[in-house]
Amino acid sequence: MRRKINRQMSIFELMHTSAIAKELRRISQTLDHTPDILDAVHRDLLQGRREDTGRCGLTADQVLRCAVLKQYRELTYEELAFYLEDSVAFRSFARLEMGVYPRKSILQDSIKSLTESTWEALHHLILGYAAGTRIETGKKVRIDSTAIETNIHHPTDSSLLWDGIRIMTRWMVEGHQLRPRPDYPFSDHRRVAKKRALTILNARKQETRVAAYRDLVEVARKVCGYAREAIPVLGAYQGDSFQDGCTAHLLAQQLERALRILEKVIDQTKRRVFRDEKVPASEKIISFFESHSDIIVKSRRETEYGHKVFFTGGASNLILDCVIARGNPADSDQYIDMLERHQQRFGTMPRQASADGGFASKDNLSFAKEHQVKDAVFSKRRGLGVLDMAKSHWVYKRLKHFRAGIEANISALKRRFGLTRCTWSGWRGFRRYVWSNVVS
Repeated sequence: MRRKINRQMSIFELMHTSAIAKELRRISQTLDHTPDILDAVHRDLLQGRREDTGRCGLTADQVLRCAVLKQYRELTYEELAFYLEDSVAFRSFARLEMGVYPRKSILQDSIKSLTESTWEALHHLILGYAAGTRIETGKKVRIDSTAIETNIHHPTDSSLLWDGIRIMTRWMVEGHQLRPRPDYPFSDHRRVAKKRALTILNARKQETRVAAYRDLVEVARKVCGYAREAIPVLGAYQGDSFQDGCTAHLLAQQLERALRILEKVIDQTKRRVFRDEKVPASEKIISFFESHSDIIVKSRRETEYGHKVFFTGGASNLILDCVIARGNPADSDQYIDMLERHQQRFGTMPRQASADGGFASKDNLSFAKEHQVKDAVFSKRRGLGVLDMAKSHWVYKRLKHFRAGIEANISALKRRFGLTRCTWSGWRGFRRYVWSNVVS
């Protein structure tokens, strides 16, 4: 039976007097003022199952607090399990009873079940608490964007071809380990594929590199042919046990998805390497594992692979809003949406808004002024007059300096909370990771 919260706390629940323990105590008080979120956490944990059957497990309150602890201290699941067993302060914050020591697998399953909408709802409730206690009014905001990487290596055509050959061959080897063995032919070309990939990496002459690419593409074609024959066989496989049948069907689905990606990689390699064409970013494949990743290109900076994230900060240094965009949209295209989202959250437009120079445009300034934003300042004017943005040069300078504070907030999120690179898999995992870090 899964419960939302323990009805009675233990008399042994103590918090230390260190700085970290004091922070945890304040975070605990804030969570206690947002009890409505436990309904959403409880639904995520049940995942459609009945709540009055099965083992109790961790309560919704405990799971939420463990998730906050993990992101707040940037811990792995193994480290979190250790600290929950070893630290009195952590156990008191998580409200674990004596004798309850959750393993890392339990913690992972429970925390990963929390959806991105639940994290966003918790963030909204925390902002409501901040507004109620006058910590944040939302009248003065600063807007900026950053790129957060997904957990992939730097993509090259040769590494993508090698990834496809490697994982598809591995899955076909696993299929032949089923009993009775599925009847599909294939050969293991991983050794020669790895040699050709290393040759491409270390080649000094273009002719050597292109020749190695031709060999690698030919191997990839052979692997695609093997996969086309294996997919229908594995899809129709019955096996001696139900588990073998499920394994075969899963392998068929994985091979089918990887086959589509590898065929696109072969096509883009031909266009880029053999025909010297420029493939548009929207058509490029950059990962077999995190296929949702976007190519983020900023002027005079290195290309990044992940997603562009837009943040709205307040005078209290709280992150008031977060938008995770698909593709590589221009900053100026998101300015109006950020202001409208702020109006939905706080019921009114901000009195003053300061944004990075990339958000500057005449249309954005006109929209802000028409919607009662008295001072809409951009760090770079880009043809806009100072007095058109703010009521005086002094106000413009103050708001321009105020905007720089969100750079520190984003830096803290990346350095302290691990937002430089998302380590959770999938598009939904990326959204959960970002929102959980913002909340924490």
